[in-house]
Amino acid sequence: MIEEKLLKFPKGWASAQLAEISEINPKFDGQGIHEDTVVSFLPMRYVEEITGRIDLSQTKRLFEVKKGYTSFVEGDLLFAKITPCMENGKIAIAQGLRNGIGFGSTEFHVIRLYELLSQKFFFFFLVQEGIRKDAQRNMTGSAGQLRVPANFIRLLDVPLPPFPEQHRIVAKIEELFTKLDAGVEALKKLKAQLKRYRQAVLKYAFEGKLTQEWRISDKGKVQSGNDYLREISEEWLTKTKNKIKKLTALDISNLPRLPSNWIWVRLGDLAWSVKDGPHYSPPYVNQGIPFITGGNVRPTGVDFSNAKRITPELYEKLSQRCKPEKGDILYTKGGTTGIARVNTYDYEFNVWVHVAVLKLVSQVEPFYIQHALNSPFCYAQAQKFTHGVGNQDLGLTRMVNIILSLPPRDEQKEIIKRVEEHSSIHVETEKVLEQTLKQSERLRQSILKKAFEGKLVPQDPTDEPAEKLLERIKAEKAKKEAEIKRGRKRSNQMELV
Repeated sequence: MIEEKLLKFPKGWASAQLAEISEINPKFDGQGIHEDTVVSFLPMRYVEEITGRIDLSQTKRLFEVKKGYTSFVEGDLLFAKITPCMENGKIAIAQGLRNGIGFGSTEFHVIRLYELLSQKFFFFFLVQEGIRKDAQRNMTGSAGQLRVPANFIRLLDVPLPPFPEQHRIVAKIEELFTKLDAGVEALKKLKAQLKRYRQAVLKYAFEGKLTQEWRISDKGKVQSGNDYLREISEEWLTKTKNKIKKLTALDISNLPRLPSNWIWVRLGDLAWSVKDGPHYSPPYVNQGIPFITGGNVRPTGVDFSNAKRITPELYEKLSQRCKPEKGDILYTKGGTTGIARVNTYDYEFNVWVHVAVLKLVSQVEPFYIQHALNSPFCYAQAQKFTHGVGNQDLGLTRMVNIILSLPPRDEQKEIIKRVEEHSSIHVETEKVLEQTLKQSERLRQSILKKAFEGKLVPQDPTDEPAEKLLERIKAEKAKKEAEIKRGRKRSNQMELV
């Protein structure tokens, strides 16, 4: 097996299993270290995916962590073994530890390389997408929580270039990655600017600035705001048997100035029914009616791909209280609050407590209300009305007090048209940016692949062959194991005495 692998490597390289050149999950040797010694503490969330950057801001005393946590020392490689950390890889070099000692999550595998090996070289080897996918395929445990077994790490075949070449490869990878990272950072800035521009369009739209020229050219067809509100009030009265409580001059005194024929209204003035789904988790089934929560609702549509399912019987029962229908507004009120989307779907589904269903008077355009609620002005109000820390909730009785601007219906249609024109440009631009970011990640993986095939930097024929390096590592390992055995033997003898 090794001979076959050697054929793929340049002359002077060797191949080994990781356990041959490192200690895997070594035990903590605390001899001579005082219990009050300050050590670094590293929770899993403090390791950044892909980059391997770690946050060592937390410290603890040795006596607090020496039991129940994974130990490591300066220079050790950390490899997250738990399911959620595998997609982008939480892999890091332990560097900058307090007193050279660290403790952290029990979900780390620790790899302690022998001398004359570059930690960065093997860090870059482990963050390869192919290695991470192979680790995922070899996970064991229950479906709820799979882990990479220690044996996968021990038996992992790794390339071993001569020691000087390891450093040349690392230097070249870092040089190329620095240029690549600069490009990625520029793309991320463009994405942020695009998001700000999108928000600016919505802001101008609902202040009347986006359609200012249109109003001038269409002035003869303009309906007064009072007449329009009267029509809405009549329908609202028919639906609810109640009168709209109009906003007072004091209510709108600090709001932006609107065009003369626009009006300020509460969301509750336009929605004659505002309800949410059940306040409990119903029983789910593998096949059935989609049952969505706040995470499924986005401004671009509802994502049914990962929606839970309920039985048709339960759907009918829940629909007696709250039934989403085409044209209704779906408005997130739990988790991520304040996201609106018009229901444009012909098929049946229902909602959990984290989604409100708003049934609007027929005098308004649903997509106008969607865009208005997603604008910075209304979104800020939604956040103000969201209460709670762990379980955040935008209550039904609070959301109806969100204030939004309302132009005549013809202008609503024009605003929808213009916002969606801008939105389509944003979406296409964002697609290009996402594709470019994906290409940069593929390039990153291509660089790593070439590096570990020996194709990234030229070989130096004067380098000592890696076989010699491997022989020294094996001798060092044998010597260390012999010392451990002698130590155990002396300890046992002392216990007998």
